[in-house]
Amino acid sequence: MDAVRLRRVNRGQAEELCEDLADLYVGSSDLTPSEEYRTRSREDFLHHVTGDIRRPGFAMVIAEATSLVGCAFGFPVRSDGLWWHGFDGTLPPSIEQLTESGNVFAVTKILVAAPEQDDDIARRLQQRLLTDHQASLGATLVDQADHPSLAAFRSWGWKDVGEVRKPAGPIVFRALVLPLGSERP
Repeated sequence: MDAVRLRRVNRGQAEELCEDLADLYVGSSDLTPSEEYRTRSREDFLHHVTGDIRRPGFAMVIAEATSLVGCAFGFPVRSDGLWWHGFDGTLPPSIEQLTESGNVFAVTKILVAAPEQDDDIARRLQQRLLTDHQASLGATLVDQADHPSLAAFRSWGWKDVGEVRKPAGPIVFRALVLPLGSERP
């Protein structure tokens, strides 16, 4: 495989990449062979990424070789704590304080193309995305049924802090955090 380069893209570049990102998503997912399901999943992903692109502070890092092979994106968590809405139990006080102070960055998606699926590329993408921000804590929500993703995040040092149930759907998420710098939740 050619050397993989990481590069930040701005909001406009991310918008221009949406169709390529959707292709990457479909190619990197364990989707059923049904064309209808693929189309719906692709549309759901496009809705997700375009919604995130509109958020204040949106950031994206892409991985390229001869073509797009991966991406990671997210945004700063608002100080109002809405990111944690549906958290089961009490949010640890240190995480609540970091959220209130605006020092949490949410990683909402990491993708790596199926032929190149490489834990190192995904780890480098998330590391670069988080390093580029002044946040003290990375945060993500992972479907608790997605065991490979949970295992990958945990192998990169992310800590499971609890369960989140979003009112819009039946999926139960695991809330994971990654302390950055000297802050420790």
